[in-house]
Amino acid sequence: MSTIDLNKDTFQTAIQDGKPLIVDFWAPWCGPCRNFAPVFEEASRQHEDVVFAKVNTEDEQELASALNIRSIPTLMVFREQVLLFSQAGALAPAQLEELLAQVKEVDMEKVHAEIAAQEKDSDQAG
Repeated sequence: MSTIDLNKDTFQTAIQDGKPLIVDFWAPWCGPCRNFAPVFEEASRQHEDVVFAKVNTEDEQELASALNIRSIPTLMVFREQVLLFSQAGALAPAQLEELLAQVKEVDMEKVHAEIAAQEKDSDQAG
């Protein structure tokens, strides 16, 4: 699958998709971002069950700011509207493969139950 470009108008729709979504926040002037791009592209071809997306932080400063992107490249992984992973820095191919394997194995029913329990606890505490 090819990589898609996201912006502030398409980002929310993308995280609502049922497939895992991995987002690479990058900028054209960023050397590590350029070095990581082929690794990201190759992984996108190998994992048809994951949506790969890129956000150009130069063009999408408002979105990057809203998501607290402080350095690039930064990777974020969402599944069923839940942020499962966020880390600055490029990953080696093996690290990216490991991350994707872990994301696919997450029990989302359990995650949603834990979120609901946390929200219930915070409502009662407040």
